[in-house]
Amino acid sequence: MSPARRCSRTACGRPAVNTLTYVYADQTAVLGPLATYAEPHAYDLCEVHSERLSAPRGWEVLRLAPDPKAQGPSSDDLLALADAVREAARPAPAPVPLHSTDDPSRGAKRGHLRVLTPTD
Repeated sequence: MSPARRCSRTACGRPAVNTLTYVYADQTAVLGPLATYAEPHAYDLCEVHSERLSAPRGWEVLRLAPDPKAQGPSSDDLLALADAVREAARPAPAPVPLHSTDDPSRGAKRGHLRVLTPTD
């Protein structure tokens, strides 16, 4: 199956461009831009079925037009991506040795801890 989402209407194979959700408490059908991911209680519709949409009698249909400025990544998204790439490219800090042999009479050291020998 194609990774692109398809229209939820039976026998329609066109790509989805809008998402339809219902607000039952307000008797409202909301048709907006295609949701980021498919949800079980929402319907993805193609352009043709989005234009023909009708709601039950007494219900209101809200059509939310997509913001043309919101198409594609924003400058904030690009800056966040650049910061993540810079962070990933930083060299890892040098590992700190776990055992120190500075003073063999005191035993091996681990940071602030030391191993006690029976003579201590």
